Amino acid sequence: MNAASLAPSAAASVSGTDLLLWVAVPYICLAVFVVGHVWRYRQDQFGWTTHTSQLLEHRWLRWGSPLFHLGAFMVIAGHVVGLAIPDSWTEAAGISEHVYHTTSVWAGSVAGVAMVAGLGMLCARRLLTRRIRLTTDRSDKLLFPLLSATVLLGITATAAHNVFGAGYDYRSTVSVWFRGLFVLQPQPEAIAGAPLLFQLHALTAFLLFAAWPFTRLVHVWSAPIGYLARPYLVYRRRTTPAAAPTAPGRPRSASGSR
Repeated sequence: MNAASLAPSAAASVSGTDLLLWVAVPYICLAVFVVGHVWRYRQDQFGWTTHTSQLLEHRWLRWGSPLFHLGAFMVIAGHVVGLAIPDSWTEAAGISEHVYHTTSVWAGSVAGVAMVAGLGMLCARRLLTRRIRLTTDRSDKLLFPLLSATVLLGITATAAHNVFGAGYDYRSTVSVWFRGLFVLQPQPEAIAGAPLLFQLHALTAFLLFAAWPFTRLVHVWSAPIGYLARPYLVYRRRTTPAAAPTAPGRPRSASGSR
């Protein structure tokens, strides 16, 4: 099944709710994503950071942060391939559907487990460490539940349908809808019949895009890539100044004597 196989009658039967959920909401979230970043950069450059709390606690952060970021990079790469690249392209490259499906399921499962484990450590660290809990602001209280819901829904959908279930080819439905949004040819009927877990995962992901500019996630666009090409800094030890010599013929006065 692909975009061309979607029957015209399916497009005609799209309800108002489908248009709201799968056309209006994604475009609103994308608009907020773009405009919000421009506003944040112009109004709050000093707050464009990760708001790191490493000085307050580092044992949980030492393991949770690498696990979360490594898993996130792998998950994002998998989504780029699965959503942005049509299945006809991978088949033309010699990758059969079976090979793609098997690789994506197991690689995605490993990445998802790493991401969930890291995110769990970061959330537990924030909840159980009093000093960090007191530094949690309103944006964090929005970000962490929304990010957790998006990640858990994604890994649950994969496990329920493609690991323990009969299998679901999201590239013929969800991916078609996703690509249609960016070429201004939305096809809400492509995702309207998808399993509920995939639908909820897609909705929470777009809500996460809308919240992105107003949270610590903006630090993604400030990765210190320039450090890779920056020349070495030369440090020199500052010499201790010598003791000032006393004036000739002028004895140093003794403390407490006349």
